[in-house]
Amino acid sequence: MSHLLFALLSLFSFAALLEAQWKLRDNVYVIESEWNDETPAKRVELTCNTSDEALPVYWKKGTELKGTGKTLIAEVKEFPDAGNYTCLTANTHEIISYDFFLITKIDSNGQMIRSILKSFKEPNRTFLKCEAKNYSGIFICSWMTENESPNVKFAIRSLKGSQGDITCSSPVAHTDKSVTEYTAQCQKENYCPFAEEHQPIEMFLEVIDEVEYENYTSSFFIRDIIKPDPPQCQYVATNGTVTWTYPRTWSTPKSYFPLTFRVQVESAKKHKRQIYDADEQSVQIPRSGPKDKISVQARDRYYNSSWSEWSSLCR
Repeated sequence: MSHLLFALLSLFSFAALLEAQWKLRDNVYVIESEWNDETPAKRVELTCNTSDEALPVYWKKGTELKGTGKTLIAEVKEFPDAGNYTCLTANTHEIISYDFFLITKIDSNGQMIRSILKSFKEPNRTFLKCEAKNYSGIFICSWMTENESPNVKFAIRSLKGSQGDITCSSPVAHTDKSVTEYTAQCQKENYCPFAEEHQPIEMFLEVIDEVEYENYTSSFFIRDIIKPDPPQCQYVATNGTVTWTYPRTWSTPKSYFPLTFRVQVESAKKHKRQIYDADEQSVQIPRSGPKDKISVQARDRYYNSSWSEWSSLCR
């Protein structure tokens, strides 16, 4: 059933966020549940999809008998209350219809309580982070979970609007110790790297963990999420010069997409760090020791987006 729900997520209407009960599609719903002991359960009326009023039917949730008759009143609050409610014929036990309920936790102010994903520390403890290596219109979106639920499912897409079509690959998991990071590559169709951006991209991530539902959003311009790959550098010992080349993945021509650079020198003896700024592709390091560690990073020269990671050591 979890695979079915994952496939149905694309039919979710964003306007439904304003409702206490969201209809993902026929027979699949999300129930808002205020997460405290005092608030009563939501009462949901289920109707068996049969035109024969005289047909004896009964309702089951899993293996548990929930009631008889065409109509069932279900109370949904905690996770055990969610799941698949099935209507069957009393004589042949044939399935007639079903209603599947997910739960999203909300606080007393009606705000969604998000706990499935683990936040990135930067930028601003976000849950959904997107980065672009260049101005091609291709970007990578990432999110993280703690390694506790192997059945969590994701769907990522852009919200509807006049921003053009955006397609995303299926998420890929990368596990490291207690955290799993998921990445999806997305591309904005017909994106022009030389044109001014007027409409932000709005990405929408939906998460289902068994019967728990959450969603996350991120809004940005491509120029805001630029993070180049590190430059490739080398050190010339005879004159103490560090030189480097633009990242191969960076946009061209570099005269239109110039980068600015920082050179870092970590002293092996004094345990100090010196930073040199440069717009060109070389800098001379005075009195560099043979064991000093030298690396370079880059950033868009004209827009205050992110610095690249530091390069491999230049020597």
